[in-house]
Amino acid sequence: MSKAAGRVKILTTIADAQTQSRAKRRVLVPTMGALHKAHDELIRVAREAAGEDGEVAVSIFVNPLQFEPGSDYNLYPRPEKADEEFCRSAGVDLLFRPSADEVYATDRSTFVEETSLSTTLEGKSRPGHFRGVCTVVAKLFNILAPDAAVFGEKDFQQLAVIRRMVRDLNFKIDIIAVPTVREKDGLACSSRNQYLNTEERKQASVLHKALQAVANSGKKSASEIVTVAGVDQ
Repeated sequence: MSKAAGRVKILTTIADAQTQSRAKRRVLVPTMGALHKAHDELIRVAREAAGEDGEVAVSIFVNPLQFEPGSDYNLYPRPEKADEEFCRSAGVDLLFRPSADEVYATDRSTFVEETSLSTTLEGKSRPGHFRGVCTVVAKLFNILAPDAAVFGEKDFQQLAVIRRMVRDLNFKIDIIAVPTVREKDGLACSSRNQYLNTEERKQASVLHKALQAVANSGKKSASEIVTVAGVDQ
């Protein structure tokens, strides 16, 4: 199901977002902007889930709480005009683009934290990351009151953590997962891919090739998997 490109309503304050009249069914696509073709797929799935009488809302917010100290928060791309045009072309109905000061009080002292699924993998190497993710997603759910929200499987741990949060806190929101969208070289689409130079991009694509080789090999033991993947021990 598609919707012709048109005017997208842009909101920048919580007050405006909470008083905004809405369609029968609202589906949210939470993003940090720098939109690309994977976001286009998320929006397409959201439109399908919303139905003809529903609306697609996209949030763009570079969330400071999920960036650990010394990370790329200040460098993270923020192409506002390009993102706005992207949403317009994709047929988005509502774009919520608040500032950090709008979302977080200076004396904030309340957070949302999942304490089981978020403690391994990326959560282990990035302490506090998923607390920031859960906090901002919970706030977006409260502000925009969607009936459903769409997340990509590229960030699979994030997807699992969000699903657990929704279950445990009784959010009446359907979480829709979308398979990873990849570039021609196999690299998963990501706003951070633009950080890579030509050689780094070539190296990054090896990860997908190694994972495919392992998946197709049928091997089960760790030592055999390491050999098939070509990982130096």
